Amino acid sequence: MEIEKLIQEKISEIESTEHVKILHAVESGSRAWGFASTNSDYDVRFIYVRTKQDYLKLNPVSDVINWQLDEVFDINGWDLKKALCLLKNSNPTVFEWNLSPIVYQTTDFWQNHQEIINQYFSCKAGIYHYLNTAKTSYQKFLTSNQIKLKKYFYVLRPILACRWILKYKKPAPMLFTELTNSMLEPEMQNLIQNLLNRKINSSESSTSNPIPELNTYLLRNLNLLEKQANSLSDDKNQDWNMLNQMFLDGLDSFC
Repeated sequence: MEIEKLIQEKISEIESTEHVKILHAVESGSRAWGFASTNSDYDVRFIYVRTKQDYLKLNPVSDVINWQLDEVFDINGWDLKKALCLLKNSNPTVFEWNLSPIVYQTTDFWQNHQEIINQYFSCKAGIYHYLNTAKTSYQKFLTSNQIKLKKYFYVLRPILACRWILKYKKPAPMLFTELTNSMLEPEMQNLIQNLLNRKINSSESSTSNPIPELNTYLLRNLNLLEKQANSLSDDKNQDWNMLNQMFLDGLDSFC
């Protein structure tokens, strides 16, 4: 069975078993970023809505569905209410799911609310998220004698995402090639492309000796981006009204 068809069946199974409607389901992680290894798993993420009756219960209903986690699949999703509350704080994960190039299922409801979703993007929040991700990954994964190939991209991609946000004032694209084509200096292109080819054509556990030129490049950008991030003013959208209405629209889409 083709993997996409199997994922579609799992989505239908979730809806039937959990009594929810999945509003948007996508691939997240290395496959959506465009640098999956030969044995990468499938990171399926979705946003769902329950019935009105479920939201009116006195006993709280979980706002997360953890469906499957094994060597092939990592499938989980967020309740619409949870997703919208995170959107209010400009949580970058919501924007990444929204911009994934691999969409397994979506709805008119989700597509018709794109303008509202984009109004809650905060440049400052986005940059701090990616900057902290890159800094943490660098310290955790790039300071040893042997480095997993994929960990270089776990630092480089968020750095390029920060640079994209600074330049375009909007969420960064998921595809790594779109970021490199737009934000990576010409003198770094060959090095990164060669590393990318090695990563794609090897297993998830493949390692490399440290690459001094790349480490220097990453550290220089981390220091520069931290100074730029600290100079930004707060730009979060404080309006709940549009999100409240979007939630009500989502409830209506279940019927």
